[in-house]
Amino acid sequence: MTPEEFEAKCREQEDWAPGWEAIDSVFEKLYPGQEPAHYATNLVSRAMFGGSQYLDGFSIYDSPHGYKHLVTYGMTELYADKEALGGEWNKWGYEITIKLAETGNQQCMWAIDMLANLARYTYTQKRFFEPFQYVAGDGTSICRDRDSLITALLIVPDTEAEPVDTIYGRTEFLQLVGITERELAALKADHAQAKRLYDALRAENPCLVTDLGRVKSYL
Repeated sequence: MTPEEFEAKCREQEDWAPGWEAIDSVFEKLYPGQEPAHYATNLVSRAMFGGSQYLDGFSIYDSPHGYKHLVTYGMTELYADKEALGGEWNKWGYEITIKLAETGNQQCMWAIDMLANLARYTYTQKRFFEPFQYVAGDGTSICRDRDSLITALLIVPDTEAEPVDTIYGRTEFLQLVGITERELAALKADHAQAKRLYDALRAENPCLVTDLGRVKSYL
């Protein structure tokens, strides 16, 4: 898209959000016709207004396979920004996802808080995530309100949401997968084990759904 075409589109549609539309297009293919539950962050709490929120919102989709599929909005450029045109990557280059073995959206709120914290870390520390990195916790459940042996996270390409090329550059979807402290220890000792863990998890859990009730370790 040329700068002239971009400006014409902005005049035609004042609320145009091409980055947001790109995310929605990926999930519309996965969940055709489904209206997700969307949770917008409070406008005055956003970082641009001096707050601590670096994301504009989150959507939760109901997978026909029986889990909740969450995605962030705000790690990439969402709105009309002429200066962002034509990049290789759209801002940080990814949005974050997680799949949860939950039946209700309310049970997913802890994960929304976690996603917001990880986004804040990237924006404030200028350190982005990549596939097969891990995020260590403090040895306790990743959900502060529920006891669980899931204490850390493995980052992988989303098993279903495919990358999309936008006018601002490429947007990928990085999925968080809950792992046990034993699995984390194995990754810390030998990071090459990340691919082995990924393969072992997918063999029994192809979509890599995070289940806080999981007690089995795969490393």
